[in-house]
Amino acid sequence: MQALGPLILSWRSVLAPGIVALTAVVTMLVGSGLSEDESESVGWIALTGLVAAAIASLAASGDHIVTFGGSLIIDDYTAFFYLLIPVCSAVVVLFSFDYVAALGLPATEYYALLLFATTGMMLMAGAGDLIVMFLGLETMSISAYVMAAMAQRDPKSSEAGLKYFLLGAFSTGFLLYGIALLYGATGSIKLEAVAQMVRKHSIALSPFVLLGLGLILVGFGFKVAAAPFHVWTPDAYEGAPTSVTALMAVGIKLGAFAGFIRVLLIYLAPLHAQWSGVLWALAALSMTVGNLAALAQENIKRMLAYSAIAHAGYILVGMTAGRSEVGPALLYYLLGYAFANLGAFAVLVAVEQAQQSGTKLDDLSGLARNHPMLAAAMALFMLSLMGMPPLAGFVGKFYIFSVALESRYVWLVIIATLNSVVSAYYYARVIVAMYMREGAERQAQTRQPTLLFALAVAALATVIIGLLPHPYISASSAAYASAEQVLRPATAALQTK
Repeated sequence: MQALGPLILSWRSVLAPGIVALTAVVTMLVGSGLSEDESESVGWIALTGLVAAAIASLAASGDHIVTFGGSLIIDDYTAFFYLLIPVCSAVVVLFSFDYVAALGLPATEYYALLLFATTGMMLMAGAGDLIVMFLGLETMSISAYVMAAMAQRDPKSSEAGLKYFLLGAFSTGFLLYGIALLYGATGSIKLEAVAQMVRKHSIALSPFVLLGLGLILVGFGFKVAAAPFHVWTPDAYEGAPTSVTALMAVGIKLGAFAGFIRVLLIYLAPLHAQWSGVLWALAALSMTVGNLAALAQENIKRMLAYSAIAHAGYILVGMTAGRSEVGPALLYYLLGYAFANLGAFAVLVAVEQAQQSGTKLDDLSGLARNHPMLAAAMALFMLSLMGMPPLAGFVGKFYIFSVALESRYVWLVIIATLNSVVSAYYYARVIVAMYMREGAERQAQTRQPTLLFALAVAALATVIIGLLPHPYISASSAAYASAEQVLRPATAALQTK
């Protein structure tokens, strides 16, 4: 087995997640001495830490360092997610301030858990071995389990947390067994060493490697909510507080796919022939189940849950292709998906508070008359998720489908295109309800500057990423190319500062 090189310690590789983790600790310490009336201030501490982490992530760009004995990788791929994940978590914090108080959630615990979940997401993006990947995933997941059940006055919240925990723990078993089998077959948990071993034909076709790969696919399938491992998603999304649902729909998917893409498309790329067929089936099933089930939903959060399953299928279409060209498409798609979903959930939070209503489709009836700006923003996000040009959702789908076609996955692209047409119906239902149905007269207005700012950020990002895609495609290409350096001889020489 080829040595990974000397032990290199680069604290820049842990600067951004370290800031988030430290902020979580500070949040707990400060919050423990505050009364309930003063606890909103811990939200500002959390927001400050997330912004600082996003700025610190810029220090990671331009490097390719394998550090801490191969446990962490600092490259442009890592920097991409080190920037995107804290920004998305910061947007969630922005529309959580009044919402947390309105629901009577414990603010200190809420923001601390959000920060720990963010730390786990970031660790997954920079993990260089399977154990760090697992630790990041569990830090993220355990925090999310508790947050989903945090609305103690709502029985659905407790049910959401319990279902999420039980099925999440079940999926963890699959992932751990897969890691154990890969370790047994290759003799290492380091991703680079595993990649070197599976390139040998005798190891690549080992039953232990193939079984380990299959179990890892199942474990990640649960985390990204791909069918048939999606059964926890609708109930968890519906029962959790809406701001927590936003974190689950965006942050957890970003963290899980950051690890999934690095493991499968970079390090286990030599096994493409073995895993492409499985991903083909998962992609087709996720898109079809997600979109058809979403058609029947009257609750917007459940509809967005099935939408998230369908979008996981679209991402898996690109992963099935397994080509270098698809990597930038996947990162760009995740970027556009993140802001459209964040915006949609921010609108739901605003509607819940401004109209003192729930999240059913009927609750959005007449929204254009009562809250025209909220209705316009929600229409924008629905159109992007639908894939309507020139928004980010259209460019992302076009990019992924084009690469899949070039890889001769014609039938999979046909299935994806048909599913995109089906999805237009349930996204359009939301727009029809807001603009073409009469709703109850409600005079209350939302006057939350942080929530409105979060909405503005999400809306501008959704439009700009779609209208001016080239800078973001270039950034995605650079990030993925940096991750691919591990497959090139040049990576034998580790960079140090």
